[in-house]
Amino acid sequence: MLSSTGTSDGSSAESIAQTDANNISQRLTNKVDNNSAASESCNKPAADALTIALATDGRETWDKKIEFLLAVIGFAVDLGNVWRFPYVCYANGGGAFLIPYCIMLIFGGLPLFYMELALGQYYRSGCITIWRHICPALKGIGYAICIIDLYVGMHYNTIISWAVYYLVQSFQAELPWISCNNTWNTDACVTLDTIASYNLTDMGNMTSNLTTSTSPAKEYYERQVLEMHLSDGLERLGDIRWPLVFCALIVFILVYFSLWKGVRSTGKAVWITALAPYCVLFILLVRGITLPGADLGIKYYLTPDWQKLYKPKVWIDAATQIFFSLGPGFGTLLALSSYNKFHNNCYRDAIITSTINCLTSFLAGFVIFSVVGHMSKIQNKKIDELGIDGPGLIFIVYPEAIASMVVPNFWSVIFFLMLITLGLDSTFGGLEAIITALCDEYPNLLGRNREIFVAVLLVFVFIGSLPTCTQGGYYLVNFLTTYGPGISVIFVVFLEAAAVCWLYGTKRFSGDIEKMIGKQPNRFWKITWQYISPVFILIIFIFSFFSYEELNTAEYQYPKWSIIVGWMLTLSSIICVPIYIIYMFIRTPGSFLERLRKMKTPCEPVTMRVYQPSTNYGTSV
Repeated sequence: MLSSTGTSDGSSAESIAQTDANNISQRLTNKVDNNSAASESCNKPAADALTIALATDGRETWDKKIEFLLAVIGFAVDLGNVWRFPYVCYANGGGAFLIPYCIMLIFGGLPLFYMELALGQYYRSGCITIWRHICPALKGIGYAICIIDLYVGMHYNTIISWAVYYLVQSFQAELPWISCNNTWNTDACVTLDTIASYNLTDMGNMTSNLTTSTSPAKEYYERQVLEMHLSDGLERLGDIRWPLVFCALIVFILVYFSLWKGVRSTGKAVWITALAPYCVLFILLVRGITLPGADLGIKYYLTPDWQKLYKPKVWIDAATQIFFSLGPGFGTLLALSSYNKFHNNCYRDAIITSTINCLTSFLAGFVIFSVVGHMSKIQNKKIDELGIDGPGLIFIVYPEAIASMVVPNFWSVIFFLMLITLGLDSTFGGLEAIITALCDEYPNLLGRNREIFVAVLLVFVFIGSLPTCTQGGYYLVNFLTTYGPGISVIFVVFLEAAAVCWLYGTKRFSGDIEKMIGKQPNRFWKITWQYISPVFILIIFIFSFFSYEELNTAEYQYPKWSIIVGWMLTLSSIICVPIYIIYMFIRTPGSFLERLRKMKTPCEPVTMRVYQPSTNYGTSV
């Protein structure tokens, strides 16, 4: 099933025989201490036990190239493409927003995306081990990424569990968020049928009554699924919602059996989790554009407001959206590409997957806003009054629209199946980044016991996610979303881009790519890596830091102590970088200057082998 191939530090394919002979001899004589920070100073040949294992036949590769592409697409295309991009687009000038969005994609997001795919494929290492080949002192970046991914796993899987809960409830004879006759409903609940029954002469009274009313979908989400009204926020999270815990357990079991065997299991799972959302998106698109009022939503989505292009915030929002959409900095691209064959055309992969990701976001906008326009017409509300940002869009507004459709149960089932598959793909990627990084760094302890390690990791993340399954879990999910990845991942990616482009060097990096695909990147890529991409990330970080606003919602104000804890959460990952620098400085022998020199000197993967590229791998899907 799986093919195992080696990698290269730059010997030409023509000299494969000589290279292999030399490498075999060298592997028999070199012994490197994998656990010693001092060994990372590269006094010895830079080939630890893991590198040697990768150079021989120890590392798996994707069974089929399409499985890698589906895994990357599945990671990049997540829930944010459905609930975040459409909102950002219409809020920043509609169709006009596509101009800064595409510019930021070309000059910022895509170069970083390409860079990570190439790095992972060349060094065949996760986000920790790879730093010994770039700048050993910055290995703390890899540990920081793992911590960030842990925080994401502790709340992102909870959101997927909400979708699982909705999916199960969709099999009832009547969807529970259609009527106001349930035990959890309040006197303020007003159904869509009630709103539609108002005639024009009652319009004035209807408008005044609706200002204090709520929909059955909103009450179902807040009072039945989450039971937010029984919590006081972070001060008192309330009781555990056992139905949500059970749904989360289902999610984690699915994740385990998709990750436990590495790319052998993940490569099979992505055929479903990556392709199913597109089938559902197109079905929902056809249904959405045939709904009354769909044109209102699509017009609102696309109508350009050219004046907004003069506002710096629009360009920053475009850069931020591209960054979090493509996902550099989470270690996933490094992990997934590390299982590629050495001569895979990573350049073509970067173009294909990033383009599909952006087109999917644009398509999701039509799917969402066609339904939002329909709801606006039914409720006689302005579109921006419907709450179309974040979870409220997919757990309140869209279910409301589903309730008004013919055969609502069918549309509900396929919609929430789409959300689940979108979420699972992304959580596969985030957790695989941790697994690959730690298994590569500790091959004897963890790499040889991957199945057990994956189980222990998922149990740990599941236990850590239990507080998000309480009655106040919504507030905690919001909290972790803001302070878990947030600013910290932007800072980490800036360090990564600066280290690769400035310390490791664009020229050297371009040479690595040439060894893989047979030609150097053109001048555009070299210029963006050298001058634009690091600055791109730095600007996002600076703007995010100085435009920070304390986390609050319309209905809940987070206490001051929680803001302090949030910043501590943010620093808990970033602080790994200076801690590891200090640790390595202490462990590295030599004088002060010798230590600094050794700490920044990359380790050459001298034992990696060069394999003759096949005639078709990397050139076709």
